[in-house]
Amino acid sequence: MVARAARATDLVDLDGAVSNCFACPRLVAWREEVARVKRAAFRDQQYWGRPVPGFGAPDARIGILGLAPAAHGGNRTGRIFTGDRSGDVLFAALHRAGLANQPTSVAADDGLVLRDTRIFAAVRCAPPDNKPTPVERDTCAPWLHREVTLIRPTLRVVVALGAFAWAGWWPVLRDVYGQQPPSPRPAFGHGAHWSGSSAPALLGCYHVSQQNTFTGRLTPGMLDDVFARAKQLAGVD
Repeated sequence: MVARAARATDLVDLDGAVSNCFACPRLVAWREEVARVKRAAFRDQQYWGRPVPGFGAPDARIGILGLAPAAHGGNRTGRIFTGDRSGDVLFAALHRAGLANQPTSVAADDGLVLRDTRIFAAVRCAPPDNKPTPVERDTCAPWLHREVTLIRPTLRVVVALGAFAWAGWWPVLRDVYGQQPPSPRPAFGHGAHWSGSSAPALLGCYHVSQQNTFTGRLTPGMLDDVFARAKQLAGVD
């Protein structure tokens, strides 16, 4: 898979390769089972049931790094953070920030366009219980590393949604930017900020999960503050 990722010449090529990955048996079995059994509310829909590529501007100055697709969100629709409540919260915030042309993301053909922003996940398949294993994370890492390499000329800041994404950035720093990660690693937290000499700034943000948004741990105002800071660091008006 490392070689397949490295051969991708552009984002379209990479997205196609990602969508045809079968590297992790547990994740392949789970994503296909979910697509076959379906949730009752979506029983008449054809599920994507494959790895979910990144989405957004090819010249993005802001990257948003998530954990993995949702079983009945991205794994159903084929687009990251699309068709689930986490996506409802995220894209509403991006729209308020002027980084999305509409506040909703319900289907891959709904007309959503991102401005100066690209979204991708550390793991490209929906995992059982939203918990990829360390081996699955590391196996999937070449896709993320190649995607960041392809948008490296413009990328200025990465927003890590949750501690898993925050931890997933440090190998990118080493393998893509040739920069040794700081030791000890900066702790994840909402609003945490790390900057290196030649790599994008890293901002921490609580994940837009229902657990966080329904309990008030993550509020719309908190998201607005993170994206305002990301725009400032990226030089986006």
